[in-house]
Amino acid sequence: MAKATQKQALGRGLSALLKDPDNDIKSASDKNADKVVGNIVELDIDAIEVNPFQPRSNFNDEALQELASSIRELGVIQPITVRKIDFNQFQLVSGERRYRASKLVGLDTIPAYIRIANDQESLEMALVENIQRQDLDPIEIALSYQRLIDEINLTQEKLSDRVGKKRSTITNYLRLLRLDPIIQTGIRDGFLSMGHGRAIVNIEKKSDQIALYEKIVGQGLSVRDTEAAVKAYHNSKNGTTVPTTQKTIEVPKFAKKSQDILKEYLSTTIDIKSSEKGKGKITIPFGSKEELKRLQKLITGE
Repeated sequence: MAKATQKQALGRGLSALLKDPDNDIKSASDKNADKVVGNIVELDIDAIEVNPFQPRSNFNDEALQELASSIRELGVIQPITVRKIDFNQFQLVSGERRYRASKLVGLDTIPAYIRIANDQESLEMALVENIQRQDLDPIEIALSYQRLIDEINLTQEKLSDRVGKKRSTITNYLRLLRLDPIIQTGIRDGFLSMGHGRAIVNIEKKSDQIALYEKIVGQGLSVRDTEAAVKAYHNSKNGTTVPTTQKTIEVPKFAKKSQDILKEYLSTTIDIKSSEKGKGKITIPFGSKEELKRLQKLITGE
């Protein structure tokens, strides 16, 4: 406990040093730079701006509120990382969720590691550090890889060394960007997996990609089913239809009527498979925890 208090006091002392115009640190060779760069400093949260190079574009509101509650109780356990861009002005390199949650709680300061970097270095740091996170979706990772290639001028081989991933892994992510934007959104929203996307991308025509995507969501096709459907697509005579591994079963009229009613009531895709005798199953896909809770409330009232 004494060590934590000592560290916090040190952070506040370094914060005061950064606010002294006579000790403005602009490079790692400046006086007192060694006391600040690479150390944890308590920074005014209003002195920090969001990183325009941040690869994450989706922030789950519920998860952000949960993080805010944790910060309210325990404080910011893991410091954010910033770069100094001007006198007492900083820019996020990583930790935007912690930064956003801290602002929600109303914190005046936040612990931060300080680095000095130019725009290109900041972009690379932000992208590489964020790629290592476990909660980025496949499309966010693919976009980050593409930005490192385009804006940092890295080859896939150099990128492989920089992020510690096999070149084939990077290639598989990048290929997802050849999918129709509707399907990319489906992956980001959790309607299908990266494995589905890797199979669909082997279909060049975007309209046929979407046709298969709709079948995957509507019929609940597995990755293996999807791979088989893509193979059948390429084996078809004219290459314009998208057959699937499942036989098309005509939905009885009574089930079709119920399907239409449920679809309208729940405002989502409903798939019903039923025999004439009335035995069958209902599939209701969802793309997020929020969507599942919405459906649960409509169905159960809770």
